[in-house]
This record gives sequence, C-alpha cells and structure tokens, in this order.
Amino acid sequence: QVQLVESGGGLVQPGGSLRLSCVASGSIFHTVAMGWYRQAPGKQRELVAQRNAGGGTTYADSVKGRFTLPRDNAKNTVYLQMNSLKPEDTAVYYCNLRGYETPQSRTFDDWWGQGTQVTVSS
Repeated sequence: QVQLVESGGGLVQPGGSLRLSCVASGSIFHTVAMGWYRQAPGKQRELVAQRNAGGGTTYADSVKGRFTLPRDNAKNTVYLQMNSLKPEDTAVYYCNLRGYETPQSRTFDDWWGQGTQVTVSS
C-alpha cells in the first residue's frame, strides 16, 4: 500500500522561500502523475504542480515562475520548492500520487498525504 509523508511547512514572511518534501513508500503498477495540491480555508482543493509519467510538468498559473518540482528518485521523494511566497499562497499543501494500483485496475486512484500547513504572513 502506498503511503505519502509530507514535511517542510511552516510560517514564512512574504517574499520568502520554503521547500516541502514528500516521501513515498510502497509501490503501484503504473504512476500517472505525482505532485502537489493545496486547499485554503473556504476554498476547494486545487492543483499546484504536477509531473506526469512522461516527465512533463504542469503548474498553476498563480505559481508559474515561483514554484518548481524537484525530485530525488533514489529517495522516492518529490519536493515543492516555493520562492517569492505571497500571502495568497497560505494553505494546507497535500502531496498526491495518481495511478493504477494493479494491472487489473480499470480506473486510476489517488493517494494523498496528511497535509502540511504553509502560512505566509508578516
């Protein structure tokens, strides 16, 4: 069974940087994508950044040029490097793995981490 464990959240001033980490354990048959979502109070969960199985990356318009998605395959870890943080980046950030659990799976599943709080405030 897949388990995703996040770390790295905290309080940072506007303009500052943070790096979130997501360590994945377990395995699935086929990964469709892996990345980060966030949910601010009173808002729906939204995609922040994602890398697909082919290596292509997608970023929300609001974070383009500020966030990147480094990874360390040897450590089964994906990061979210966040620079030039703004108060509107304040949210709970969730690591996500999307894929097919077994060769018999007909639809993909989503696995989620427990979430890590990021607060951008002076």
